[in-house]
Amino acid sequence: MLSGDGEHAPLWADTVRGLAHRVLGPVAESVRFAARDGARGEGRGYAYEAKGGELTVAATDGVSASVALHHYLRERCDMSVGWDTVLPLPLMSLPDAALRQGSARVQEGYYFNFCTFSYTMPYWDWADWEREIDWMALHGITMPLAITGHEAALHAAYSLLGLDDHQIRGFLGGPGYLPFQFMGCLDGFAGPLPSSWIDSHRELGARILDRERAFGMTPVLPAFTGHVPREVASTARAGRRQWQGFETWVLDPADPLYERIGAEITRAQIKLFGTDHLYAADPFIEMIPIDADPAFPGAVAAATLAGLRAADPDAVWLMQAWPFSYQRDFWTEDRVTAFLEAIPDDRMLVADLWAEHDPLWGRFEEFSGKPWLWCALLNFGGRTDPIADLPGVPAAIDAALAAPSPPTGLGLSMEATRNNAVFFELVADQIWNRIPGIGAWLDAFVTQRYGGRWTAELRAAWHGLLETVYDARGRRIFPQEFEGVITANPSYARIPDGVAELRAEASGALWYDPAVLAQAWERMIEVAEHDRGLLTGPLGHDLVEVAVAYMARVADRYHLDAVERSVRRGTASPPDVARFLRVFDDLDRVLACRREFTFQHWESKALSWADDPADRDVLLDNARRIITVWGTVDSPLLDDYAGRHWSGLVGGYYRDRWALWADGLDRALATPGDGPEADLWERLRDRAELFLREGPPPAPQELGDLATESRRLFTAYAGALDAGHE
Repeated sequence: MLSGDGEHAPLWADTVRGLAHRVLGPVAESVRFAARDGARGEGRGYAYEAKGGELTVAATDGVSASVALHHYLRERCDMSVGWDTVLPLPLMSLPDAALRQGSARVQEGYYFNFCTFSYTMPYWDWADWEREIDWMALHGITMPLAITGHEAALHAAYSLLGLDDHQIRGFLGGPGYLPFQFMGCLDGFAGPLPSSWIDSHRELGARILDRERAFGMTPVLPAFTGHVPREVASTARAGRRQWQGFETWVLDPADPLYERIGAEITRAQIKLFGTDHLYAADPFIEMIPIDADPAFPGAVAAATLAGLRAADPDAVWLMQAWPFSYQRDFWTEDRVTAFLEAIPDDRMLVADLWAEHDPLWGRFEEFSGKPWLWCALLNFGGRTDPIADLPGVPAAIDAALAAPSPPTGLGLSMEATRNNAVFFELVADQIWNRIPGIGAWLDAFVTQRYGGRWTAELRAAWHGLLETVYDARGRRIFPQEFEGVITANPSYARIPDGVAELRAEASGALWYDPAVLAQAWERMIEVAEHDRGLLTGPLGHDLVEVAVAYMARVADRYHLDAVERSVRRGTASPPDVARFLRVFDDLDRVLACRREFTFQHWESKALSWADDPADRDVLLDNARRIITVWGTVDSPLLDDYAGRHWSGLVGGYYRDRWALWADGLDRALATPGDGPEADLWERLRDRAELFLREGPPPAPQELGDLATESRRLFTAYAGALDAGHE
């Protein structure tokens, strides 16, 4: 029998006990924690046992203890804790469990992407972060990227270098774009940074780090990428570079200032936040080096590491391998090898960022001996389309772990969270467990996700999803290649001669039998109608995601019908155009039933940080801009990159754009060419400017609950895709 909470309770016990109370409520008083033999370097592990209403957990560290608690809840109570789970769990007592032991398959669980901090949590407060850190611990995350508050370190460092507050905040730009500033992609955009933001987020960042470290996590802090303010660049050896239309300045690594600034930023950060000696820097994230000499990237590497080590002799540099995939024409094997070999193996950790689709570890021989992380990205810009290749994930991870130099950890590197939870749960589960079969894993996932209620019905629904949207084997899930018309910018470019191309795109997005998806959707609706209590938790979120999956394809089909019939007639077909636009209104009502699918919720979170009217203007602009035009209204480069199926966007911003398209359709058919397209572009630009000024329309009125609105939508559109299935 295990024993816990004795005289020598582990340092992490109070932290995990706090998590247990947030997850379990009063029943957490019956949970005991103890240390388990085994140094961290020898691997993470746990044991749990429950008897007589008391659960005892022994673990090597706080994260492993949290995983043990979660495994007990999943295995013995048919309950799991997801992003949408209502807490505390409705558990009145702790059932008995025989001794169960577990050990981690990999040493680390990595979490986040720089982009995640712009696309999901730029406006989170401590309550949001506390819930997220609990999720991380329960799912085995040991190595989270932690960039909240980094602007305070930059402010301190550049103050020492002689810049004033106005110059520094102007360089930092808008709060919603800070992660892209930290990566060196842009500066001075959508700002200036409110003065109150720096102090408030320095405090929030420190609190986040304190909690993560209390669990035994080793957070990764940002580091200098060579990107500097123009005032610094004007007196140094520096070059200009471009990213998506934004110009920035970057120091030449031969300039001594490169190492000095890197060290100053690291020192400032250590003073404010402490350190675990892990630092993330991506000097070439989506930008070709300013010098084409094959040796130049190695010089950048040496200067980057020298700056880190001048401030922290134990520094280890974590770098995302994304450039080697994104700009593979430049990053040849020779260039990558030269870059990696410029850094000692014990000073770098490489994140293979999109390994579920474009694994680089095999191409570069496990990164020339560097420790590395197998990461799953899936999500670009926080797009809400339900899609993934679930069957391919376990085999891909198993192959990586069988490599001659296997990864030291598995990671979740999504650009935004709170979507496609099944995919990210599947990846996180493999930090500790091998998945021999996706079907059995999915059955357990469904049982635990809904607390063991309506298991047969919901398992049948999820197997329908597994046959359709979650079996995207061989498909490149990328915005430019998988984008439905709802979030696409309207155009006449393929009217009338590109109809066949439009038809092929609509067909390509529907690679499965839509009747199977419709049946899965209806099964979920039926459960919701019989058990409305489930709507407040994950079932409510899942119902909306499935509605998006089906209705996005309906919109594709109705748009294609409107174009084809209008082309045949030579003029717009009003009934078909009206039917197409009605999809936006109808879907918007379902989206409005869950606050996380509303633009109003996103905007209200941003405004919660406004201390004065000037702050309010910047925060509103940032919240509206990054989800729509991203940059300026004159640049199409990132327009709609973060396409979200959110109420206020679908029934407002996106619908209004397609209504403008419909208004000009007759002219486009009568006089094909650049004229109608140019006119549409001007009108779309005006519409975008209006949205940035005024925001979304009011929420739909007189809504039923989600079960009622889902049934209404299903009744109106079920079967809409059947005739066109190929």
